[in-house]
Amino acid sequence: MFKKTHLSILFLFCCLTISCAQKNSISYLALGDSYTIGEAVSEDQRWPVQLTEKLNEAGIKVNDPLIIAKTGWTTNELQEAIAEKNPKTDYDLVSLLIGVNNQYRGYPIDQYKKEFKELLLQAVAFADGDSTKVFVVSIPNYGVTPFGIEKGEEKIRQELLVYDAIADSISSEMNIPFVNITPVSEKAKEDSTYIASDQLHPSGKQYKEWVDLILPEVKMVLKKTSQNSN
Repeated sequence: MFKKTHLSILFLFCCLTISCAQKNSISYLALGDSYTIGEAVSEDQRWPVQLTEKLNEAGIKVNDPLIIAKTGWTTNELQEAIAEKNPKTDYDLVSLLIGVNNQYRGYPIDQYKKEFKELLLQAVAFADGDSTKVFVVSIPNYGVTPFGIEKGEEKIRQELLVYDAIADSISSEMNIPFVNITPVSEKAKEDSTYIASDQLHPSGKQYKEWVDLILPEVKMVLKKTSQNSN
């Protein structure tokens, strides 16, 4: 009898310990397309994974991110995937990077305006309705890659500037940080190590530099969240 009681108490203690550890850990949802899923790089080189690793190294305990992203997705396809996945609504951190495939396919810019805003509102909803837990990342300029140069480097650059201006404006209206990683992506024009083996997507090295820019913003986001909860 004593042994059974002892084991029951031990089991309960372990469950409570695990529960407390999970509550003290930060949950992270990353929404996007090929850039978020890390097309042509290993899983550990994806920028959301590198970001999580850096936060953990800084003593900020973050769980492995849930990534809802796929190569080729447009804004409406991301919306469809979100509806299918139906993620929970209490994430501590949510990121959004989307739009390059709208540009590539020549979709109407008004469609991007509408659907990006809808997605950003969804991102806030997934953060328990708290916009201070959300951040947006700019679209990298793939026009400087070998693939992009063949398609028209300057045309791509100009069109992506419009997309990023829209995302930045909508983010600002909602007081959500917009992290501009585009200048980092343009280093690929002079340095091929910033490009993955497919000659189009960023390399792990480039993603690391994205994270160097994103990390301070995320630390501020998490600091605000902590202050708001106290």
